[in-house]
Amino acid sequence: MKKHIFYSYTETQKFAESFSEHINPGQIIALIGDLGSGKTTFSQGFAKGLGIEEKVISPTFKLVSEYYGQVLLLHIDCYRLKNINEFLIIGGEEILSKKDAIVLIEWPERIKSMWSDDWIYISFKMSKKKPDVREVIIEGHK
Repeated sequence: MKKHIFYSYTETQKFAESFSEHINPGQIIALIGDLGSGKTTFSQGFAKGLGIEEKVISPTFKLVSEYYGQVLLLHIDCYRLKNINEFLIIGGEEILSKKDAIVLIEWPERIKSMWSDDWIYISFKMSKKKPDVREVIIEGHK
C-alpha cells in the first residue's frame, strides 16, 4: 500500500501521468471515492501519460469511453448501474478480459463481486479541512 497527498488538481494529474508509464495493457484499475474526490482528474492525467490528446471526461452518461494513444484506454463509470447484471449486459466481462487495453473503472463498488487480486485499487479521499487536498492510497501495485 502506498499513500500520497496531493494539494492541487494539477499535482493529482501530474502523478497520474507518470503513474501510467508503469502500467501495461491488460491491467484493470479500480478508482474508488466519493463524487468530486479526484477520480476523473486522475483519469485525465493518466490518459495524458498514455499520449491521449482527446479530452477525458467522466463517462457517467456513456458508461464506457474509448481513448486511443500508445495503448487503448477504456474508461468505465459504473455509477448509474443498478446491479452487476447491467454491467454484464453492456459487455462488462468482455471489457475486463481485454489484454490490449488498460481499463479504468470509476465506482467499481457497483461490481464488487468481479474484483480480482490482480487489479490495482486506488482510493481517493477529500480533506474535510482543505477542499483541494486529496489523500490517494494505491493497493495492488508493486
